[in-house]
Amino acid sequence: MKIIVLMKQVANKDAILRINKSETWIEEGDLSHEVNESDGYALEEALRLKEKHGGGEVVVCSLGPQRVKSVIKDALARGADRAIHVVSDDTAQLGPYAAAKVLSEAIKDEQADLVLTGLQSDDNGYAQTGVILAELLGLPHATIVIEVDASGEGLRVKRELESGWYQWYAMTRPALLTIQSGISQIRYATLKGIMAAKKKEIKEVAPNAEALSAAAHQRITKVYFPQKTKQTQFLGDGDAKAGAAQLAEKLRTEARIF
Repeated sequence: MKIIVLMKQVANKDAILRINKSETWIEEGDLSHEVNESDGYALEEALRLKEKHGGGEVVVCSLGPQRVKSVIKDALARGADRAIHVVSDDTAQLGPYAAAKVLSEAIKDEQADLVLTGLQSDDNGYAQTGVILAELLGLPHATIVIEVDASGEGLRVKRELESGWYQWYAMTRPALLTIQSGISQIRYATLKGIMAAKKKEIKEVAPNAEALSAAAHQRITKVYFPQKTKQTQFLGDGDAKAGAAQLAEKLRTEARIF
């Protein structure tokens, strides 16, 4: 079984964010970076599937500048077999369609049995790149996956729904799954794995020019920190019963909590 795992590098969760002068994105020059959380769970699920079925290949694919190599090398140290690095310095403003288009061109010839991505990125949070990628590759897909059973010729996946509900879903292979954070316990890279990673292939490819310049279906017009404001209201005019009634009405009509 060949499994491709798409992994993105994002700003560290503890980083102090500053908005750039054009107010279109954060200032990335002095940020530290890390692997996108749900992508780490996607990698772990791929490694577990490989181990459970006694073989196969896990290929990591990442899009971004040279600093993305740290994400790739960590994935190889954890157990991935090889990697594809789509090298591009201009990815901050890529929308989900353009990113999916670039990635689809990079992995379409791999003929993978499974493509795994994280549910969404920690920076943009669109949760659309994996879904669009499945459409571009012509693959069936399932989202918010928390369990994968690949013991048969097809797949059975457990999806997280709303209000504490879950869904088991049967599908054919090849397929694309977007993995929810917390699906398993992520392993650490061992010293042996770190040493072995130095000998593993990292294939650098240029992004498809046509895909990279794909028409943007959306754009960020402004990034800003929300203003903190507060407004105090006195309810009931000193009458506790009237105040309680007014509070209940506001919670129902304005806050919509019941």
